[in-house]
This record gives sequence, C-alpha cells and structure tokens, in this order.
Amino acid sequence: MLKKVFGSAVFGVEATTIIVEVNVDSGIGYHLVGLPDNAIKESNYRIAAALQNNGYKIPGKKIIINMSPADLRKEGSAYDVTLAIGILAASKQIKADHLEDYLIMGELSLDGDLQPIKGALPIAVKAREEGFKNFILPSQNAKEAAIVNDLNVFGVDNIKQVINHFDKGDTLEQTVIDTRQEFYKNLDFPEFDFADVKGQESIKRCMEIAAAGGHNIILIGPPGAGKTMLAKRLPSILPPMTLHEALETTKIHSVVGRVKAHTGLMAQRPFRSPHHTISDVALVGGGTYPQPGEISLAHNGVLFLDELPEFKRTVLEVMRQPLEDREVTISRARFTVTYPSSFMLVASMNPSPSGYFNDPDAPVTSSPAEMQRYLSKISGPLLDRIDIHIEVTPVPFEKLSDDRRGESSVDIRKRVTVARDVQTQRFKDNDSIHYNAQMNTKQIRQYCALDEPSKELLKTAMERLNLSARAYDRILKVARTIADLEESPTIQGQHITEAIQYRSLDREGWLG
Repeated sequence: MLKKVFGSAVFGVEATTIIVEVNVDSGIGYHLVGLPDNAIKESNYRIAAALQNNGYKIPGKKIIINMSPADLRKEGSAYDVTLAIGILAASKQIKADHLEDYLIMGELSLDGDLQPIKGALPIAVKAREEGFKNFILPSQNAKEAAIVNDLNVFGVDNIKQVINHFDKGDTLEQTVIDTRQEFYKNLDFPEFDFADVKGQESIKRCMEIAAAGGHNIILIGPPGAGKTMLAKRLPSILPPMTLHEALETTKIHSVVGRVKAHTGLMAQRPFRSPHHTISDVALVGGGTYPQPGEISLAHNGVLFLDELPEFKRTVLEVMRQPLEDREVTISRARFTVTYPSSFMLVASMNPSPSGYFNDPDAPVTSSPAEMQRYLSKISGPLLDRIDIHIEVTPVPFEKLSDDRRGESSVDIRKRVTVARDVQTQRFKDNDSIHYNAQMNTKQIRQYCALDEPSKELLKTAMERLNLSARAYDRILKVARTIADLEESPTIQGQHITEAIQYRSLDREGWLG
C-alpha cells in the first residue's frame, strides 16, 4: 500500500516541501531513496526503537521510501517522525485520514520523544503558502512556528501523541501566540543599558549618531577604557525592529537552530561578537551545505569586531562586499544561496600593539615602525566603509565613583527613532535606501547641500588636518545625521564641525 506524508527541507532561508512516499509490499528489505544524507539513512534504527518502545513495529516486508523531489539533497534528522508515520500508515497499523492536510517534522529519540529541529519558521511560512492546514512538530519549536498565522501549529513531546491523534482521533493542543504582544513586551527592557556607563559622554553622543544614521563606527583606545562595554549597549538604542525585520531575523536564526526554546519572535536586535580567530567561512557563511555566517546572524543588528587588527586580513577583506551590498551570495556548482546581511559594523582596537600609544603615563610604548605595521593590518577599502572613528579615553576615578545614573537607553532610543523617521520619510521613494549611511554619491549631492560658510569650513578642515578625499563623503553623511537628530532641515556649520571630529584615523600620524 502507498501513503504520502509531507515534510520540508530548508535551503538558505527558504523552505521546500518534500513529499515522502512510503510503499509497503510483499518481500523483504528497507530501501530509502531520494538523495538522503547519512543522518536520514540512519533514521530506520531510531524509528525501529521508538516504535518498538511505543507498541508498534516496522513491518517485516519490502519497504520503499522515496523523498521527492528525488534530485534535491535532503539532510538532517528532522524527517524521523515523517518517515515513521508514513510507515505506520502504509502498513495499516494506524488509520491515517487527511494526511495531505498535515506537514510533519521532528527528530526521534529511542523512547519516542521528539527532539527540536532547525528552520521551523521558514518551514511554517512555506507550509502556509502551499495551503497546508496543520503543522506537527516538536513542542520546543512550536512557539517559533506559531508566529505564522492561518496555520494550526501543534507542538508534541512524543510520537505516541501523533499516532493517537491520527489513529484514535485524540486532539492535539494547538499552540497560539499573539505575535504583536510577544514582540512588544520585551522592547523597553534592554539587557544592557547606557545608564550603567559612567562618564564617556562624548562617546555616548557618537553612539547615538551612529545608531540614528546606521553608520559603521570604530572605537580606538587603550585597554580598559570601556570600548566593549559601550559596543554591547549599542543595540539597546537602535530603533525597535519592525515586525518584518523581526521575522527576517528570526528566520535566519531558525535555520541554524539558534532561536531559544519556547520563544517565538526575536524582539531584540541581534548582537554578534565573533572571536578574532574566526575563519572566512564562519564570518560570511558557506560550507559544504551552506549555512549563514556571523554577518547574516547580525542581520538588522550589530556585528562587533573586538581588536580589529588581530583579525586575519583575508577575513576582513571578504567582509567588504557584504558591507556594500547588504547581502551575501554563496555559490556552489549545483545551487546558489543568498543570505541577507544588513548590519551595523562596530569595531574596536588599541591604538598600538602595547595599547598605550600617546599616553605619557603608559608603562610600555611602541616604536613608530611597530605602530605602522600594527595599523596597516586594516586596509584602506575597509576603513572607507567606516563612517565614524572616535578615540576613547579611560574614565577618571571621580566619574567612576559617581553614584548618579547616566541617561537610559530607552530615552536615547526615542531621539534615535525620531531621526530615523525623518530618514524613512526622506527615502520613501527608494526601496534600497532606508537611512543616511546607505546614501550613494547622487543622494549625498541631493540631500547634503552646504551653504558657502559650511563649504569654506569643510575646505579649511580638510587642508589643515590633511584629511583624505575619502573622508569628504563620510563627513557629509554624518553631518546629515547630526542635523536629523536636531530636526534641522539643512546642514549647518556646527554639524560639519562635529562630523569632522569623527575622522581621527584619516589624520596624519595615524594611518600615514
């Protein structure tokens, strides 16, 4: 007898429905076809033990299972329950009406318990698109899948519940969540708050500007000055994610199984901080069966590279194109996968190998040659893509011991959100540009026009400070954001002056 059960495979951040055809016939043997990987080939041992421990068995007949489309590679252990229900239905051990309305996924333990799967959210999105009414999956993933409306999501703990549902008509408990309520309840309680930071007012101001315009930023300062502490708090002042952004971000994390158990939508912007020993593939994504890298996991959030010159040069260079295109494409002989990677880059570095360049009280200093070698690890094209360079100085004891709390992240975020709303209005006719950092040369000329005194000021600064040509556009973009924060329709002289201060690495004596 032939039965069809439906599962799903995830490629990139999209899912593809897989039809599992189970045919039980006279004879003997177990044949699994349709390009399964080793994890799926081993499933018959898990299924046999799980069914045995729940009062059922794999029949001693000829079983042929085809996973269609047969030319598409299937991987992972998430098809165990799909195959098991197909075998039971085809061998008439259970009644299984209306199987065509169900999409079933889950990995089996030997006692029949279900283990969580990866990619539950993209699978649920595809199931709804293709007209499935119900989705049965492990309870740990149920909230994640229940984000998708117009689809009945049933989280189960054991295969016995699935069998009884089809065979005896037992009802399964549907998982229902209010997506909007889930989304908004976590918005005003950031884990890291700027109120905890003592002093560093000028750096907080920089962070606010970076968040308002989506600008990439690099912090330069000695060890212990608070660079990492400040960077960790940046996501808390970024504007709240829209529901669309939250869905996009949750999808990527779902594909790699990073959505926490029993949580639905990701409400907080992601913050990724890879170690400097990271490989190219781990950063941008890839592998034999491509997976998203750190830059995609940071989509709609922040990628923090601590001790930037310690990263391998090749790792930093592969990041240049995704920084520009805001997506990364991984090509293989048989298929191509594109992952979104629209993130804010926050980098930090010591000013020298010892960390104490230009500090008269420093215990160790580096020679100019050592300095140049250290700083030359960061290429000009990468620095081109970083709008704000700021020096961080250690906090004096008086500020550290002050009991007063600083301004909270929620208050700073309100100003940032207002500035972002101005930009949304400005770029409403352009689908690819959402904030100032994304402006190209044409838009800079259009939206960053200067009056004569401001032009003179910028010209003088570029000549006196020996600023490079690449600093010109960056200064205009940052000045536009400062003007937006002050709700000024035009760029004034003081906006240009402040923006010029944020280009330390372009000055003579830093990178030549």
